[in-house]
Amino acid sequence: MDRKQFLSCAGWFGVGLSWTLAGGLPVLAQAKPGSFSFVQISDSHLGFTGSANADVAGTLRAAIARINALPQRPDFIVHTGDVTHLSKPEQFALAKEILAESRSELIVLPGEHDLIGDKGAAYFAAFGRKENPEGWYSFDTAGAHFVALINVRAFEGMGKLGEDQLAWLERDLAGVKSDTPLILFAHVPLYAVYPRWGWSTEDSAAALAMTKRFASVTVLNGHIHQIQHAVEGRAQFYTARGTAYPLPAPGSADHPAPVTLAADELKRALGYRTVEIFAAGDARIDDMPLD
Repeated sequence: MDRKQFLSCAGWFGVGLSWTLAGGLPVLAQAKPGSFSFVQISDSHLGFTGSANADVAGTLRAAIARINALPQRPDFIVHTGDVTHLSKPEQFALAKEILAESRSELIVLPGEHDLIGDKGAAYFAAFGRKENPEGWYSFDTAGAHFVALINVRAFEGMGKLGEDQLAWLERDLAGVKSDTPLILFAHVPLYAVYPRWGWSTEDSAAALAMTKRFASVTVLNGHIHQIQHAVEGRAQFYTARGTAYPLPAPGSADHPAPVTLAADELKRALGYRTVEIFAAGDARIDDMPLD
């Protein structure tokens, strides 16, 4: 895919997109700052050396600097995977160094690139939680229930959660009231963005069936290096830009190889996402480029 094709397929990528979620529908809106907020970053691919970005460490640092400059300090930052490109200990060491520059608590999920060669040993040594050795866990804050899912440990071309994680998720959600806002994090999309390229999770239907009783469900993921949004029932799905390089729009190329852009266009194709949660349980989502 050449640069012109990419721009025609994803010409919106430089726009700062903003939604507030109310009653299960996204509405473009301006909103007052929420009392609780967090930031999503994704796909930093530290260790990548291709022409699509000669300085992936620099663009991750730029994202952290932008986040540190936000008028409202985020309560946490979630990195939704592919922290590194080849899962090398030195790449995870660099990731820890850069991410430590942030002023917020950090949550890190693995992508399939973070498990290459060692079944995740280097990832879990750098970012694992002793109390959650399998990697998935949940927590409650600001009146919402957050779930960090791992759909890359059995990665074979597309995401997979697996029976053990699905059984855990069923137990976890059983004690959560239906009117509690539910926010799920994952690396690979939990809906079928483009299965031909593996941009889907093969057993996501089982997980999503458990969420249908909830009045508000928001799913945030990475993996595809671009903004996509979908609605299924009460669930809102948002994929995120990466901080390393863009990928082509679904089906617009033979395969999802990194796209090389001019320097200023690259910054518009990379970015981070802010999420504000309000007292009524609504949320505002802003996708911001690095330009």
